[in-house]
Amino acid sequence: MARYEINELEKKDSWRMFRIIGEFVEGFDVLADFLPAVTIYGSARTRAGHPYYELARQVGRAMAERGFTVFTGGGPGVMEGANLGAHEINKPSIGLNIELPMEQMPNKYASMTMKFRYFFVRKVMLVKYSSAFFLLPGGLGTLDEMFETLTLIQTHKIKPFPVLMIGKAYWGGLIDWLRERVLAEGMISAEDLQMFHLTDDIDEAIALVEAHQRALDGSTPP
Repeated sequence: MARYEINELEKKDSWRMFRIIGEFVEGFDVLADFLPAVTIYGSARTRAGHPYYELARQVGRAMAERGFTVFTGGGPGVMEGANLGAHEINKPSIGLNIELPMEQMPNKYASMTMKFRYFFVRKVMLVKYSSAFFLLPGGLGTLDEMFETLTLIQTHKIKPFPVLMIGKAYWGGLIDWLRERVLAEGMISAEDLQMFHLTDDIDEAIALVEAHQRALDGSTPP
């Protein structure tokens, strides 16, 4: 490769670094003003009226009623449902949208939409300012967020917070596999399976988030 070509590549990487820094700075400046917050994950492929969409709508509304800003990935499906739930009671919710080749369009119910080019910057924002994660039924993106967050908690890179998997019928097979295969073969410890909570009961999940937030606020011992 000619030296000119190498220099051009180096220049591109250098400018990419500034774009990355810019996304971090904007995210830090904006999201810190919307605390406390919870992040709601789930499939972009569900449509309005689908049970998962309506479940997200219920969770988004319930958390907004309790004073939490709702963060989502900003797209359609479960993300839209969660933003809609907050929108219906005129509470803030933020969509952290990602630029994708298939052009994920932001949903119209987020009161604010931020656009990210880099997945890893967006992930930091969704984790850094959240008091809890709600994992509704989803695909590879939801699984990616779930396992990366659990890894960060496991390795003490972030402080533990509620990771709530909503939908026993959907997530139960994965949990069984983690217990019967991954744990049984010594790839994780029994304590690792305590880092998340599987439930169908929205009120139970909300109570866990509120208890965690009270501990953060100093109202109860952590």
